[in-house]
Amino acid sequence: MYKKKPKASISLDLDNQWSYMKIHGDEGWDNYPSYFNIFVPHILDVLDELDLKITFFIVGKDAEMVENRKYLRMITERGHEVGNHSYYHESWLQSYSYEKIENEIVMAEEAIYLATGQRPRGFRGPGFSWSNDLLEVLKKREYIFDASTLPTWLGPLARAYYFWKSDLPVEEKKARKELFGKFSDGLRPNKPYFHSLSGGQQLLEIPVSTIPIFRIPFHLSYLVYLSGISPLLMKVYLSLAILMCRITNTSPSYLLHPLDLIGGDKVTALAFFPGMNITTQKKVEVFKYVLRKFKNKFEVQTMLGFANQY
Repeated sequence: MYKKKPKASISLDLDNQWSYMKIHGDEGWDNYPSYFNIFVPHILDVLDELDLKITFFIVGKDAEMVENRKYLRMITERGHEVGNHSYYHESWLQSYSYEKIENEIVMAEEAIYLATGQRPRGFRGPGFSWSNDLLEVLKKREYIFDASTLPTWLGPLARAYYFWKSDLPVEEKKARKELFGKFSDGLRPNKPYFHSLSGGQQLLEIPVSTIPIFRIPFHLSYLVYLSGISPLLMKVYLSLAILMCRITNTSPSYLLHPLDLIGGDKVTALAFFPGMNITTQKKVEVFKYVLRKFKNKFEVQTMLGFANQY
């Protein structure tokens, strides 16, 4: 008897070159250097080859810049979906006031609409940052879902690694003390659920999936890094993640980043980033392997298509 595949969604946080430089504390980030001319046509061609449509979460500042717009318009012209990834891509968004959060959301939303012709109906906070005020703003703006949570206990370890590798002064590190969340985030739901908001309203949360039970991440950045150590280890890790999702009836929301597909051979300014010693060609091979696995095991949708079942 035919058994219907469980559903899954795939999304990509379209973080630009300047945002990685900003996170690292590098000079020149505020000139907003971009690799969209390299990356966007590249990933769209790979996705066409795989016959997949995904959701791109776009930063408002990038959408505002005229030189980026033709590349961002390509995303919707090729049948993909766009989401809001904040305006300035600051991973301490949860510390903002309600008014400042609302300004971030509205500015990004309008810029993304002008650049792509599509108004975002979903949001993901940079660095998995979120707050109750953010959720209230999203509901007010008639967003369908938030996708900012990462239910893992590894957040503080990721933050420690980030501070170790960055060139940030002490005061900047203090400002980012909640970056990537807490150990207790590992107790958050790993399946979609509804936030309870004021006035009896609700907003759907679609967490970035971690491996059920173990609550460790398996989005593509981790798999690319593992492939640099051992391709076999990467494949075993992915198989474990998919198996646990199937056993626990977890419909995964799978996360991609630009540096999952381009290496230091294409963007030399980001050679400091983990995994950038792996060539672009090798990353594309890993990317295709992982997404074909997902397509084989799940019915893959955009985030909004995924959200509409709830």
